[in-house]
Amino acid sequence: MVAALALPVGAFSFAAGYYYVSFAHLIDARLQGTRERVLPRIFARPLALRRGQSLSVTHLVDRLNELGYTRRARPDRPGQFAVETGAIAISPRSGDQVGRVVRVVFREATQKEPLPSERILRLEEDGKPTSRLMLDAPLLTALNDGDREKQRPVALSAIPPHVIEAVLAIEDRRYYQHPGVDLIGIARAVVTNLRGTSAYVSGASTITQQVVRNVFIPQFDGWTLQSAREQSIRRKLFEQFVAIILNTRASKDEILELYLNDMPLGQRGSFAIVGVAEAARLFFGKDVSNVTLPEAATIAGVLQSPSALSPFNNPDRCRDRRNVVLQAMADAEYISQEIATRAAAIPLVVVQRALDAESPHFVDYVTRELATNYPGLTKTTGESVDVYTTLDLHLQRLAQDAVRDGLTRVDKLLARRHREGRAEAALLTVDPKTGEILAMVGGRSYNQSQLNRAISARRQPGSVFKPFVYLTAFERTASSGQLAVTPASLVDDSPATWEIGEQTWTPANYGDAYDGLVTFRRALTHSLNLATIKVAEGVGYDRVASLWNRLVVGSDAQAYPSIALGVFEATPFEVATAYTIFTNAGTVRPLSYLLRVDRGGEDVTEQPESRARAVARPDTTFVVTNMMRSVMNEGTGAGARAAGFTLDAAGKTGTTNNLRDAWFAGFTPTLLTVVWVGFDDNQPLGLAGSQAALPIWTQFMKAALAGTRNVAFEAPEGVTFADIDPDTGGLAVPACPRVLREAFVAGTEPLQACELHRF
Repeated sequence: MVAALALPVGAFSFAAGYYYVSFAHLIDARLQGTRERVLPRIFARPLALRRGQSLSVTHLVDRLNELGYTRRARPDRPGQFAVETGAIAISPRSGDQVGRVVRVVFREATQKEPLPSERILRLEEDGKPTSRLMLDAPLLTALNDGDREKQRPVALSAIPPHVIEAVLAIEDRRYYQHPGVDLIGIARAVVTNLRGTSAYVSGASTITQQVVRNVFIPQFDGWTLQSAREQSIRRKLFEQFVAIILNTRASKDEILELYLNDMPLGQRGSFAIVGVAEAARLFFGKDVSNVTLPEAATIAGVLQSPSALSPFNNPDRCRDRRNVVLQAMADAEYISQEIATRAAAIPLVVVQRALDAESPHFVDYVTRELATNYPGLTKTTGESVDVYTTLDLHLQRLAQDAVRDGLTRVDKLLARRHREGRAEAALLTVDPKTGEILAMVGGRSYNQSQLNRAISARRQPGSVFKPFVYLTAFERTASSGQLAVTPASLVDDSPATWEIGEQTWTPANYGDAYDGLVTFRRALTHSLNLATIKVAEGVGYDRVASLWNRLVVGSDAQAYPSIALGVFEATPFEVATAYTIFTNAGTVRPLSYLLRVDRGGEDVTEQPESRARAVARPDTTFVVTNMMRSVMNEGTGAGARAAGFTLDAAGKTGTTNNLRDAWFAGFTPTLLTVVWVGFDDNQPLGLAGSQAALPIWTQFMKAALAGTRNVAFEAPEGVTFADIDPDTGGLAVPACPRVLREAFVAGTEPLQACELHRF
């Protein structure tokens, strides 16, 4: 009998030993890779706070959570903050203020509650005023082998005890007592399920088994994975066997850290949410160190079934599951029954816009560019890779708010006209001096559509192109010495027809209104189509097309009369690129997204091939910029002034054929923003640029530049000024009812006095 049993027992022991050694080797290799794994990270530019900045207490708390700052009653070490009455005290962990406490004051203690549009009243360091506070570079995301995942691995020591306790209470209460497989738990689960006496104990899969299932099994050979999935019993036995092996190869804390960082917690848009730290960020807009007890229970509850228990899609079921977790914590004596009852009564509140707040369209763009320019750099390796981008997270929030509010207004306008469909929008903000991208909004909602319209929406630019027609005219005058055309020159804004091949083209002005003889300035200020076409005709359509094609690499605009009205395709990205010429004295600045790439602590940033290119003269570009100031002050962009935007600025509205697309491109010397509004299917929007795009631009620029001083456009050498009559373009005489201080390229000022008011 013993001999009969010896053979199968020996065979079983040999097989068990063989597989133990084999899987132990695989587990060791996987663990080693996990210990050494460093996910490439993408950062925004460092967060800077200054006096007068448009920022609320709530928004600053959100920013500090994004930076991983821990909220305390008093900040006593770097990386902590405290919310006081009308102020926030911060202990920075970077810059030259490390170890000190800086108070960001929003209102005096005696002041009543402020209006929603709060601003920073002052900054104090050790009770003394300070001009600025520079915080860390905010983490936008970590890249997981190019997958569309959101994950922020953190050390177990950085996860609060109540988060860990919530997970252990509901998932594996005896985690620190069993060897990877909980025989007592299995027996309890069987009895409990048969009796139906508990709402939360329904199985006996340990945390170690879940780590095996989600982290290790996919790494094993295909036949092993297949055999493990053939039948549920065989799969369970396989998981238990490997779990026991894992329990001998790694510590309990290591396995728990793996679990908390690698478990899936649902989907947000096209991204999978992985790990409790990322769930804290996307569910509640908080760093995991700051989540409350009910929030910790919510995260732990979602682990059972991330899709069915999503706080976004199934809030009622999620809340019920959270309360089950709280009761489990009370039963496990992690918390008292009284605390569990109070926590269960707290409403479930999630941050609906948390994913959009991470500028996902920009992250997608950066990821794509990195894959092209730094192949292999963003793969998961044991070497740290940190990508520091140009994005200003504060401006990004303001941009998203402006687009959201602007599209709400557009929705109401379209509803009044009984229009179906939802319009989309794109906003791109850059530093016009450097070309650095500061904010990028690619659409209404990233959760609903991942199309980045700031980069990919190829639409007719319409009238935002018109400044380049006038720039071409002034360039030709300056370079050829022929008959001078200036902002004071006259052009006939009357109906006309053009022959194009065998076809005729009869364009019209907006509203079919024509002004007759007008100055170039008035033609641009009021976006007069016929006048602009005739300016383009005089200078040559080929020259107009050539200028644009030199501004935008890869563009192939054709020399037809319709080019004067922007009848060709361009993206908001390309329009913003072209507009940098006006703040850079005729030099176009290619837009950039990258500040620095660090690999293993070494700067490996590569200089881009496309550099700044001189395309036009400083004097001619200033003259056009000066003309576009009238667009803001009295022309099609005057709505910005009516809405309270007071800083010196220049810009141009854009409305395409049949009111299909709405644009506004405008800038100050320090900030350039382009807005597009339209339908994805290219149907007519039915709204002008001043109705749909300008309000978005205005709301953003007012908030973005709040508290900054007014900066004027500086005239370069070679520009002179003269007082003219704005109606006739002649030199002003005492009888002229209005006088305009006009800018000219030196030597092109008018010599004739105003004939209309001369006598």
